Amino acid sequence: MKKAESLEAFYQRKFDWIPNDLKNGIGHFNVFHLEPFTGDKAKPIPYKRRDFYKIMLVKGNSKVHYADQVIEVKKQALSFSNPLIPYKWEHLDKIRSGCFCIFDHHFFHQFGNLSQYAVFQPNGTHLFELEDHQIKPIEDIYHKMFEEIKGEYLHKYDVLRNLVFELLHLGMKMQPNILIHKQQVNASQRIATLFVELLERQFPIDENHQQIQCRTASDFAGLLNVHVNHLNRAIKDTMEKTTSQVIAERVLQESKILLKHSHWTVSEIAYALGFAEVTHFNNFFKKHVATSPLKFRNI
Repeated sequence: MKKAESLEAFYQRKFDWIPNDLKNGIGHFNVFHLEPFTGDKAKPIPYKRRDFYKIMLVKGNSKVHYADQVIEVKKQALSFSNPLIPYKWEHLDKIRSGCFCIFDHHFFHQFGNLSQYAVFQPNGTHLFELEDHQIKPIEDIYHKMFEEIKGEYLHKYDVLRNLVFELLHLGMKMQPNILIHKQQVNASQRIATLFVELLERQFPIDENHQQIQCRTASDFAGLLNVHVNHLNRAIKDTMEKTTSQVIAERVLQESKILLKHSHWTVSEIAYALGFAEVTHFNNFFKKHVATSPLKFRNI
C-alpha cells in the first residue's frame, strides 16, 4: 500500500499548482465543483488514503471502494472521507455533477475533534444514498461555501467551519439509530474508546507503517494499564463483542485491503499483520472468509 496522498500532491495532480497556505501549517480549506474532473477530463484515481478530509456530493451512477467494501451509488450520494481509510471512485464518467470540500485537521484545531463524529470513525457509515428531496439542502450549503470562500469577510473561515459542521450533522442524522442513541458515559466506555484509538493507530498498513505491534487483549491491557479482565468486561459491555473479536475483525478488514490493493505477497501481509507463520494467517483468513487469501485476491 502506497503512502497517503497529501494535499500538496492532490493540488499538483489536479491543477499543477500548490496553494501558498499549505506551507504555513495553520489549516487549509477549499471547495470545488465536480464537473471538471469527470468525463474526458477525469484521470484515474488510485486506491489510497489521503491525509485530508473530504465531503462530497455526487450525482450519478458510480462505485466507491471504501476500506474493504465496494458500494454502488445508483443515483446520488453524500460521502465522508477521512485520513484513516483508503478509497477510490469508479465510473467517474457516469457522474453528472457534484461538489466537494477538502480540509485538513489543522483547519479545525481548537474548534472541535472530528474523530468524535461517527461519519469519520472507522466503524461509522461514510456514504449515504440520497433521496431527491435531500439534495437541495446540501446544495444550498455548498452554494454558501462557494460564495463565502470568494468573499472578503475577515472571519469567513469561521463561517466555512460552521458550514462543514452543517454537512457533518446532516450525515450524522442519516446514521442508523443504533449509532446515535444517547449513552451514559462511564468508565467502561472510556476504556473502550481508548482501546479503539490504540487499535486504529496501528492502521492502515503502508510503506511508512509496515507492521502492527499489538495483537492480543493482553497487549492492549498493558498499554492501557488495566487488567486484561477489566478490559474484556469493558469491551463486552460497550461493544457487545469480545476484545479478541474486535481485534480479529479489524485485522481481517486490513488483510482484505492489502490483498486487493497492494502488491505485497501473502507472506509479507501475514508478517505485517503480526502472524508468526504464513500458515497461521491462512488459517485465520479461511476461518473468517471461507477461502484462502490467494483465492480471495484473485476473485
